[in-house]
Amino acid sequence: MTTSAGVRVKNLGGTPISRLRLAVCLFLCLYLVPPGTVAAQEPVPVTREAAVEAALTRGPLLGVARADTALATAQLRAAGAFPNPALSASYSKSTPRYHLLLDVPLDYFWLRGNRVGAAKAARSSAQYRFQFDRASVAFDADTTYTVAVAAHRRALISRQNAVAADSLRRMAELRRDAGDASDLDVELAALNAGQQANAAAVDSLAFDSALLDLQVAMGIPADRVSVKVEDSLPLPARVNDPPRTGTPLPVASAEASLRSAELATRAQRRSLFSPFSITAGIETGDPSGSEPGVLPTVGLSIPLPFFNQNHGPVAQAKAEQERARAELVLARVQAAARVARAVRENDLARAKVERGQRLLEAADRVARMSLTAYHEGAVPLVSVLEAQRNAREVRAQVVSDLAQAWIASAALRLFTLSVSPEPAR
Repeated sequence: MTTSAGVRVKNLGGTPISRLRLAVCLFLCLYLVPPGTVAAQEPVPVTREAAVEAALTRGPLLGVARADTALATAQLRAAGAFPNPALSASYSKSTPRYHLLLDVPLDYFWLRGNRVGAAKAARSSAQYRFQFDRASVAFDADTTYTVAVAAHRRALISRQNAVAADSLRRMAELRRDAGDASDLDVELAALNAGQQANAAAVDSLAFDSALLDLQVAMGIPADRVSVKVEDSLPLPARVNDPPRTGTPLPVASAEASLRSAELATRAQRRSLFSPFSITAGIETGDPSGSEPGVLPTVGLSIPLPFFNQNHGPVAQAKAEQERARAELVLARVQAAARVARAVRENDLARAKVERGQRLLEAADRVARMSLTAYHEGAVPLVSVLEAQRNAREVRAQVVSDLAQAWIASAALRLFTLSVSPEPAR
């Protein structure tokens, strides 16, 4: 190694290299990285449709609904399966000594039809429920995206307000230096600028939190901000009036559950003398020779309901039927209430947006006029601050009303979803 002067050092091979060569090596190691390394850390623009598709594809909320649908399909396969026969072989000292018997359970068609019908209705209920859960996941992702866009708009407005407040502070300082304003005006302008800077910081943090919530809905790790919203937030298109025909998906699911419970109750009531079974086989091995050869044997097994008349399963099935009927009534009431509330909220949100946009134009006009008047010395600074505060509040309220209009419109589309001709598999 060299001395502490550090003019020359030795590499691993023992050959001295200059400080310039060492700097070049460090530059190559630090800056000549693969092109995707730095680009991967930049937030990726995401549209509303892409966010919803990602939530439906990678989101964790549909796992339970998919599992319920798979379980209902498996139960249908189990209900349609025929019972397996049983083969038994035995030996006895009495003649004939060897016995080979085949026991075949009988699956009655009046029991099998009810059992399979109940399983099909349960699968239909699970499929309708999956359709609604899928639409709910899309609604949550769409709502989260709307909240993120609104937070982005508020952050931009806050930054613009901070810049305008700082410009007003400089204007007050210039007027004070020119003898047209007092130190009180400068202090008020400085206080206003500091408040707007704090508001911009708070809104920026809220925007980052909204982006992290969006990443969670999309199934993306939320340890850092890796996406950015790309769509704007215009007034959403008016949703048509809810259809008068068709059954909402939650109601259709409850109706299918009730049909399944009714068929299951009917099957339990008819299974008192079940299962029958037919036994057929052969016997052989008579050493005396009185019954030579193979002897056929046939039997019939009939259950005798002396101790168990199937009261327990029937009572359980009836209780499930009553519960399904109550859930159907509740689903109908809730569906009607949700649609009515969504219609009212959608109309109210659209009216607030239209009214707020008119107020915003008036507030911006007053703020510009007051700023011009203050620049000319016609009004005090307090009037300018009041006009700007009113414009800021109206602008923030318009953004909130736009977000609420988007959410109300999406909620109305969700709650008016009706049954399709064939449930999605």
